[in-house]
Amino acid sequence: MQTKARMNVYFEPDLLKKVEALALRRNVSKSAVIEAAVASFLSADASERLEAVFARRMDKLGRQVDGLDEDLAILGETLSLFIRFWLTVTPPLPDSAQASARAKGSERFDGFLQSLGRRLATGDRFLKDLSRDIDSRRNGADELE
Repeated sequence: MQTKARMNVYFEPDLLKKVEALALRRNVSKSAVIEAAVASFLSADASERLEAVFARRMDKLGRQVDGLDEDLAILGETLSLFIRFWLTVTPPLPDSAQASARAKGSERFDGFLQSLGRRLATGDRFLKDLSRDIDSRRNGADELE
C-alpha cells in the first residue's frame, strides 16, 4: 500500500464550494477531487488537450478575422465606387437652391439613420444580403450551364 503525504492548501471560498459540490455529486472526498484535478493539470495529456483547444480556438479566430478583412474590403470598395459615381453624376446646384437642398439632405439623412438603426437592431446586414445575392446568382449561373 502506498502512503500519501498530507498537504495543507488554501482556497478561495467560491472555489472551495465548487470542490465540495463536485465531491458530493460524485460521492468522493474533497481530497480525491483535488488530487484528480492536480494530476490532470500536471499530466502531459492535459497539456496536449489544452493546446489542442487553444489551437482550435485560434483557427476559428483566424477565420473570423479573414472574414472581417474581406467584409471591410468589400465595404471600402463599395463606398469608394458610390462616392465616385455620386461625384460624377451630381451636377452643381445654383445658389438659389442651396437652402432647400440642405433641408432635403437633412431630411434624407434622418431617414437613412432610422433605416440603419432598424437594420442594426434586427441583425440584418448588407454584406450578408450581398453574400446571399451573389451565391444565388452563382447557383443560377451554374444551373444555366
